[in-house]
Amino acid sequence: MQRSRKESLLPNFRIFETNQFTKDLNQNFGSYQKQIQEKLINHVYPQLRDQPYFGKNIKKLRDYKPETWRYRISSYRFFYAIDDKEKIVFMIAADNRKDAY
Repeated sequence: MQRSRKESLLPNFRIFETNQFTKDLNQNFGSYQKQIQEKLINHVYPQLRDQPYFGKNIKKLRDYKPETWRYRISSYRFFYAIDDKEKIVFMIAADNRKDAY
């Protein structure tokens, strides 16, 4: 079955930022604060809407329940879970790599 042109332009997944993720975003990212927020909006979220499972900076974490994924931006990690049924990507945490694992 082929998708209509309109359907192919619609994102597959919606993004939901949890309270913890929002709190983490307000932490001090030093001189990278503005760059990280712009990268999330302009690059990360569009990619996660289209394909949250695969990408250059995406990795599934082992032995996490529920299944958890991470997106890497420089030395920062952005963690998320995926609800396939509802087509939602839940952004759950953000941290510097040295403190994240």
